[in-house]
Amino acid sequence: MTPVVLSSSSPAGAVVVVVIIIAVILAGFVSCIRIVPQAATFIVERLGTYKTTWETGLHLKVPFIDKVAKKISLKEKVADFAPQAVITKDNVTMQIDTVIFYQVLDPKLYTYGIERPIVAIENLSATTLRNIIGDLELDQTLTSRDIINTRMREILDEATDAWGIKVNRVELKNIIPPKEIQAAMEKQMKAEREKREKILIAEGEKESAIRVAEGEKEAAILRAEAKKEAQIREAEGQAEAILAIQEATAKGLQMIKDVGADEGLIAIKGLEALEKVGQGQSTKIIIPSDLQGIAGLTTSIKEIAKS
Repeated sequence: MTPVVLSSSSPAGAVVVVVIIIAVILAGFVSCIRIVPQAATFIVERLGTYKTTWETGLHLKVPFIDKVAKKISLKEKVADFAPQAVITKDNVTMQIDTVIFYQVLDPKLYTYGIERPIVAIENLSATTLRNIIGDLELDQTLTSRDIINTRMREILDEATDAWGIKVNRVELKNIIPPKEIQAAMEKQMKAEREKREKILIAEGEKESAIRVAEGEKEAAILRAEAKKEAQIREAEGQAEAILAIQEATAKGLQMIKDVGADEGLIAIKGLEALEKVGQGQSTKIIIPSDLQGIAGLTTSIKEIAKS
C-alpha cells in the first residue's frame, strides 16, 4: 500500500498548516491572559525593566516582551526566628526567640528594595534585640516583655519602610536564662511561696484571734446588759412591792380612822401583837414604853367586869 504524502501545495496541507498556526496564536494569546487573585499582586517587567504592578483582576501582557517577574501575597505573614544569644546589662547571657508579624504594603519596594528581605528582617531583629536587652538587667528583661515588644516593633517598622514592609507586631516567644540562673530563680520563687504561706497563716491566726476577742467582748457586753436589765427589773419590782405595801398600810390606817378606833382598841391590838411576839423563837423581846398604861388599862377592864 502506497502512503499518501500531503504537500503544502495541496489544499489539505494548506488547511493543516493554517490550523496549526491558529492553534499556536491562540495558545500564545491565552498564555498572555493572567488573572490576579484576591490579596495578591504581580510585578510585571518589560524587557527586564519594571513596567507595572497588576492588582486583583484580569490582565493581558504583550507576548515575548512582558513577563511576570514576581508574585507577591498581600496577606499578613508570620516569621518565627531561631533563638538569639543576648547579654543583659548585668552580664547574664540568655537565649531569646522572637516572632514577627509583617505585611507587604509596597510590592515594588519589596521586589527591588532589598535582596532576601526576610533574612534582612531576621538579622535586624537580632541586632535590635541585643541593643535593647543590653540596656536592661535580668529582672527587667523578665518583667518587661511589653516594653521590649513595643520598642522592637517601632525600630523594625521604621527600618522596613524602605523595603515596602509593615511590621505589625513583635513578640518574644521564649526567654531562656542559663540553668544556674533558673535554679536560683526556682529557689527564690520557693522562698517567696513559703513566705507568702507563713504570712497568710499568721494573718489567719490574727484574724481568728480578733474574731474570738470581738466575740468575747460582745458576749461580755450582752451579759452586762442582761445583768443591768435584770437589776433594773428587780429594783422596779421591789419599788412596786414597797409602793403596794405603803398603799395597803395607808388604806388600813384610813380604814381605822374611818371606823373611829379609840386608844383602848389600839392598846388591845398592841397586846395581841406582843403576845404573838412572845410566842416566837426570838430570844429578845422589846417591850413598849407605854406598857404601864396598857397594864392600867387591863386593871380597869377587870374592875369593870367585877362590878
